[in-house]
Amino acid sequence: MHKIAVIGGDGTGPEVVQEAVKVLDAAAKRYGFTYETTPFDFGGDRYLKTGEVLPDTAVEELRQFDAILLGAIGHPDVKPGILEKGILLRTRFELDLYINLRPVKLYPGVETPLRDKGPEHIDFVVVRENTEGLYAGAGGSLKYGTPDEVAVQESINTRKGVERCLRYAFDYTRKRDREKTLTLCGKTNVLTYAFDLWERAFHEIGAADYSDIKRDYAHVDATCMWMVKNPEWFDVIVTDNMFGDIITDLGAMIQGGMGIAAGGNINPETVSMFEPIGGSAPKYTGQGVINPMAAIAACQMMLVHLGEADAAARLDTAIEYVLSSKLASMQAGKMGYTTSQVGDLVADAVATS
Repeated sequence: MHKIAVIGGDGTGPEVVQEAVKVLDAAAKRYGFTYETTPFDFGGDRYLKTGEVLPDTAVEELRQFDAILLGAIGHPDVKPGILEKGILLRTRFELDLYINLRPVKLYPGVETPLRDKGPEHIDFVVVRENTEGLYAGAGGSLKYGTPDEVAVQESINTRKGVERCLRYAFDYTRKRDREKTLTLCGKTNVLTYAFDLWERAFHEIGAADYSDIKRDYAHVDATCMWMVKNPEWFDVIVTDNMFGDIITDLGAMIQGGMGIAAGGNINPETVSMFEPIGGSAPKYTGQGVINPMAAIAACQMMLVHLGEADAAARLDTAIEYVLSSKLASMQAGKMGYTTSQVGDLVADAVATS
């Protein structure tokens, strides 16, 4: 029995999560596994009613689940940062979800802004360290609001944090078994302290335990250039928190947009959280026009994490089928189907294909 916490969140989040759960149910029936979902109302509406972002008991409650399926966080009536820090960052840090996993895959039938590139060129994965770096919150300000104001934000990189991220990336590259090439994305020529640690650990670990994996390096600016010019050069990319945040949004665009981009916040030894990486799109709330494919793709990633490999593979095939042969567009309101109908199409493909 897989225990899954469901956080619909804000805006169109509950709508897309509903379709992901619909597809999960189809996969469970076909492949004979069982699951139970528990809903949580964390998000902007709850905050506006109670003034509470997360109850004190929330993180410990979430720790008891096998996985968390999240819709989206972001409410137009709540100041930016309150929900994001109070829900997303708090769960990442307190649950120690130290890996952010982002597949960048162009499905057949989905348009990419890259000229002369197709699905055979865009299929790589970014492994982002998720609990350290500039997002650790270390720093402060002096003489705030004056002409002499000083703001300091520190990038925290520990050997433990860097090494466990690198080992996950090496293991993932080995299991993926494609080009068996792991690229470290950094900035060793400027960020000489942080990325000296990353680079040394990268080569020490690789030489000692992963001699079958080819090691490569690219500065973050070069990585962005090559993701646009030659995305086929990449197999798996590993990087720190901030650079990973930036290049995965670029990755979402070259794979067809936020409508298909999904990610996982992962701790291999405990609960992990899966989500579409786009926003809550509040202007489309309740209209039934939002594209649920990114949430469905997040469900596919969750099935992999839960050990349901056959179901995950079937769902990936179903996503490809619907994208390549059914949807007129990835854009909200232009798909040719409602949000619920898209979920039906994928669920039916899982059940019958």
